[in-house]
Amino acid sequence: MALLDMLVRSGEHELVVAHFDHGIRSESDEDARFVAGLAKRYGLPFETERGELGGNASEDAARRARYDFLRRVTTKHSATLTTAHHQDDVLETIAINLVRGTGWRGLAVMNDPTIDRPLLDLSKRELYDYAVANGLEWVEDATNTSDVYLRNRLRKRLSVLDNQSRKELIDLWQRQVWLAADIDAEAARLATSSRYFLTMIEDAAALELLRASLASESLSLDRPRRRRLLHAIKTAKPGAVYEPGERMSVRFTKREFIVKHPL
Repeated sequence: MALLDMLVRSGEHELVVAHFDHGIRSESDEDARFVAGLAKRYGLPFETERGELGGNASEDAARRARYDFLRRVTTKHSATLTTAHHQDDVLETIAINLVRGTGWRGLAVMNDPTIDRPLLDLSKRELYDYAVANGLEWVEDATNTSDVYLRNRLRKRLSVLDNQSRKELIDLWQRQVWLAADIDAEAARLATSSRYFLTMIEDAAALELLRASLASESLSLDRPRRRRLLHAIKTAKPGAVYEPGERMSVRFTKREFIVKHPL
């Protein structure tokens, strides 16, 4: 609500309001109607869709469904996807990744260059104060207080952080984001399909080059599957075919690996 109000007040953009109803809560259709009414009040076009994920849907499943919808709306309107993620979201996401176990990229969160996140410098408290000061209305998601979700449990623990600790963590996150950009650029420059080269360098570097090679084909794998693919690159016999993900296959020659898109 705060993001939308800020963007409307700036007068710098043509805006489309998009709302995805996950179908997780019985009353979620009320939220959709609330957002539709808000868009009408601002005089903005409104896009919505309802999923039927059910009450047992995981956070990851909800996120995938939501972003699939948002990406389609973005494409339809030739727009930039803009979300209201804020400073607290950064800290919570890092905490989630650490609890689950993560590589270094799990600390460089919310750095997707295709998504505009203009509120990352602001805390949730600051956004709440803005909303109150400007008389904004909003709806609290009932699941935000449920301990079923890991994010909510961690949110309570992070709420006791003092301002100095928050600042230090955000500074470290920002440095990690910059580092990720530098590594991505260097990996893209060095990306190779040579099995010998990837076999002879350290695994950490090989995994980054493999990530860049897949990205050049508009493909991606999570770290565990990339690690298994790297093992196949080192050991597979010429002529072998390996399927690291359901939407790709890799064929091996004596010297190279060749990534193929699905038909």
